[in-house]
Amino acid sequence: MTDPCDTLELAPDNSAVARTVQWLEELGERDGWPPRLQFALTLSVDEAITNIVSYAFAGARPGPAAPCIRVLHHRDDQGVHIEIRDNGVAFDPTGLPAPANAESIDTAAIGGHGVQLMRHFLRALSYTREGEENRLAMTAALSGPEEPG
Repeated sequence: MTDPCDTLELAPDNSAVARTVQWLEELGERDGWPPRLQFALTLSVDEAITNIVSYAFAGARPGPAAPCIRVLHHRDDQGVHIEIRDNGVAFDPTGLPAPANAESIDTAAIGGHGVQLMRHFLRALSYTREGEENRLAMTAALSGPEEPG
């Protein structure tokens, strides 16, 4: 992702998710995102940031750079692109298998469904590790079947 038009820098702390959701709401209002797009990106980015804050820096050895999360946004004819970068431990969430189907709501496991939801709502989801940085890229369509473009 080159030349992002908007960037948010965060410390991986308890305020990161709320700050990111507010930032996405402001972008959506500014750019006139349809409700489905706003929902898809908010859900997906919330899930990713929550996992980064919860796991990416736990047990990590101190490095030369302070723990940091950057969220980048740009829009083109293909959709809205969000890339989340962090300097935590390497982890590829796109490699996680889909959770097993539960026999009933009572036997359903709590957790482990976030990436599956992201795959459902996003047009594209990919991960790369560049140097000491995780990069999770998401693309959401500007319009869907129920929202003609």
